[in-house]
Amino acid sequence: MNYAPARSIFLLCLLFLVSLLLGCQQRNGEPADELTYRLKWLYNISTAGDLYALEQGFFTARNLKVTVKPGGPERDAIRELELGRAQFGVASADQVIRALAKGAPIVVIAQLFQQNPLQWIHRGGASYASPEELRGKTVGITYGGNDETIMRALLAKYDIAPAGVNLFSVRYDYNPFYRGEVDLWPVYRNAEGVVIADKLAQAGEATGFFVPDLFGVRFVANSVITTRAVLEEHPDLVRSFRDALLSAWQEALAPANAARTIALVHAYDQATPTEIIAKQLAATRPLMLPANGRFGQIDGAAWRQTERIMLEQGVIAAPVNVEKSLLPDER
Repeated sequence: MNYAPARSIFLLCLLFLVSLLLGCQQRNGEPADELTYRLKWLYNISTAGDLYALEQGFFTARNLKVTVKPGGPERDAIRELELGRAQFGVASADQVIRALAKGAPIVVIAQLFQQNPLQWIHRGGASYASPEELRGKTVGITYGGNDETIMRALLAKYDIAPAGVNLFSVRYDYNPFYRGEVDLWPVYRNAEGVVIADKLAQAGEATGFFVPDLFGVRFVANSVITTRAVLEEHPDLVRSFRDALLSAWQEALAPANAARTIALVHAYDQATPTEIIAKQLAATRPLMLPANGRFGQIDGAAWRQTERIMLEQGVIAAPVNVEKSLLPDER
């Protein structure tokens, strides 16, 4: 009996199945094409979830091959997106709005901080009941920085003339605050805010934080961005990346995973002691976890307020209609 035809049919079927499987693998593997994710700043507690997604396999579980790169003063995530050197990045709302004003095709796909970590540390554990209590105080601001923009918006909202407070130009030297020359000093609540509070606590001094969000000034901080071209050409890829990242952030912030998250952040930020990172992690949770809704949700009203503040202070010359650059949450 001649088995050649049957053998040929079998081999052809086998080749077809192999090619089909390889084709599926290639299609499933398309999103793994060397994605680059540029962070806003250096590795620290505010990148915990980004590092967690990388090291704990959240990207690879979705067939995403992602290179996470630190940011910094000389590394502009928006610029790298425009040049095609990165597909995703992290930027604050003011950076996004400035870029939109210049015509950059940026889209916000998630908002990491629900409350801006840029706050003012002060001595004494009691919180300020009203911005009216700022009258006569010496308040540190970084001229040209977001803290100046936020503070001026707050003073205007409560009809407090700039002359009603003593604005003090801050540098990286915290000594004026330690010496008591400045009443309120701008800090990132979950980063240097923890370090300064810990140092004063060791000296027996209590501290508190002045939170502009609590008084109606919501200036959006770190958010995840991409370009409109990437979103339109690869919508499934964008949503897959976003979902992987946000899932990692939620797990990184969970108290049950604190030890793992602290160790991971310390591996990338060895200059910060683990006991400080633990306190920073605890301070980060309430800034990121929404009271209601989904993690990473985009607060459209806060974005519109941020744009309005920048417009009123002349940071941008004309409206950018930022809501058109916010990705609807379809999760």
